[in-house]
Amino acid sequence: MAPMSSDDHSLNPQHRRILLRVARESIAHGLRSGRPLLVDPQEYDPELRAMRATFVTLNERGRLRGCIGHLEAIQPLVADVAENAFNAAFRDPRFPPVSAGEFDALEIHISVLSPPEPMEFSSQEDLLRQIRPGIDGLILEEGVYRGTFLPSVWEELPDPRQFLAHLKLKAGLPQDYWSDTLKVYRYTTESFSETEAA
Repeated sequence: MAPMSSDDHSLNPQHRRILLRVARESIAHGLRSGRPLLVDPQEYDPELRAMRATFVTLNERGRLRGCIGHLEAIQPLVADVAENAFNAAFRDPRFPPVSAGEFDALEIHISVLSPPEPMEFSSQEDLLRQIRPGIDGLILEEGVYRGTFLPSVWEELPDPRQFLAHLKLKAGLPQDYWSDTLKVYRYTTESFSETEAA
């Protein structure tokens, strides 16, 4: 699992449980109605009303079943989780929509992102030296091409050079691509799942 960020925005165990419950309720609501759960942020604690960006990842029996999120904070945290949980279940283009028969087998994993910070580098080698394996999530941009890897991807791609090469492919670029106009941002995540919160 991705390391948690050490900033002052960490969520307490109760808030984590609430967000995981909202995520599961949003998927259940989607199965019934075809729409995400609409939450009223004013009904939640201030920490859950803060503008935060999230990703929701769904696993089924240890295999990825969907992952959708936002890189920028565009709405209150609890609303972002509800929307992304629904989208991960029903709108990830890599997978068919989740069925009612799969619901109980889903494991929900939430990542709350820190604001992305632009990285300054003079070459690919310079960039690779700055990347922190196991800690950094990266956003790569080149014109219309864009891709991101959450810090949890380090579990599958522990080598920075390999991590960056696969991120380029995800963004739609060749893995050996390089240019002086390439932009890279990094962020950290606070990550938690139902198995940990149980």
